[in-house]
Amino acid sequence: MRVLPTERLLPDAHDGTPLPDSRNDQPPLIRRTEVVALAVVLLTVISVTAVLYVAKAFFLPVVMAFVVGTMLSPAANFLERYRIPRSIGAVLIVAAVAAGLTIIIGLISAPAIEWSGRLPELAARLRDKLHVFDRPIALWHEMQAMIGAGGTDRTSSFQLPKIEWVQPTIEFLSPTFTEFLLFFATLVLFIASWRELRRALIMNFADHEARLRTLRILNEIEVHLGNYLLTVTLINTGVGVATGLACAFAGMPNPAGLGALAATLNFIPIIGPVAMFAVLVVVGIIAFPTLSGGLVAPLAFIAIAFMEGHFITPTIIGRRLALNALAVFIALAFWTWLWGPMGSFLSSPLLIVGLILKEHLLPDNSPQLPQA
Repeated sequence: MRVLPTERLLPDAHDGTPLPDSRNDQPPLIRRTEVVALAVVLLTVISVTAVLYVAKAFFLPVVMAFVVGTMLSPAANFLERYRIPRSIGAVLIVAAVAAGLTIIIGLISAPAIEWSGRLPELAARLRDKLHVFDRPIALWHEMQAMIGAGGTDRTSSFQLPKIEWVQPTIEFLSPTFTEFLLFFATLVLFIASWRELRRALIMNFADHEARLRTLRILNEIEVHLGNYLLTVTLINTGVGVATGLACAFAGMPNPAGLGALAATLNFIPIIGPVAMFAVLVVVGIIAFPTLSGGLVAPLAFIAIAFMEGHFITPTIIGRRLALNALAVFIALAFWTWLWGPMGSFLSSPLLIVGLILKEHLLPDNSPQLPQA
């Protein structure tokens, strides 16, 4: 009896009843093409990341100008409704942004310059205030000695960290003049030519459906980023005003500068509020004779940041953008490592752009799990 290739017989079968091939029960193997495709994707991601890291001086101001320009394009559209040419509107918008940044930098830099001139005096005062930690540090050294940690410095007085990190930190935080110039020039040109760029991107596709999809993506990115900038700016302004009032009520020096610093740092998720709290603690310890008096303003800022982070921002932004906290943290860590403080500012807008692209280009058509 002839047996089909995809069938087999039982050894003791006499009726010739065929059985299905057992190869159908085996798990599918990973194809070589899938492995090659995955390797190509990983190599592309690594190559792009390396290029963005090495050529930071060029890509950071350009990407920053593209993102900020997309955020500010609704303002240029608003000025066009009043018959103001888009090129002139771009110059006016960038001038207004530069003026606002100049005011904020002036509020922050004035007390910083004043305190930098008194740095030895302030350092000595801070060292005297931190003598309250001498006893806990001495107990820690004794504990290390008991468990056999050799070579431990048993000096009981609190030592301030060395300031060798100051110069690298300033270089890390301060962009160069060339980067500033490239950013503002690209920003003006981007806002002025955004309509032509949109039209060119849309008409680059020959298929009508692809053009409609590109138009929807660009419109959604522009709307979401514009709303994000407006909403976050209003929220951070409120945080800065509340922090300045709390510092004035607590008797902190230069409450306006501290409020401006709080509003600026709050644009950086997670890291900004932590840095602001540390600044308030240091200023409070130096400015007040007692430790309890110096902690009034930092504790008030904790309450303000808690209300803003857990109630105000999720209510206003969370419903509209629905950003996952883990995704925000990973994006913040990656872009901060790649491009520093400016990368941390760009992390949330770039995450929004990525989610919009994923929603339109990779729609989720898989069946949904039932509700629990």
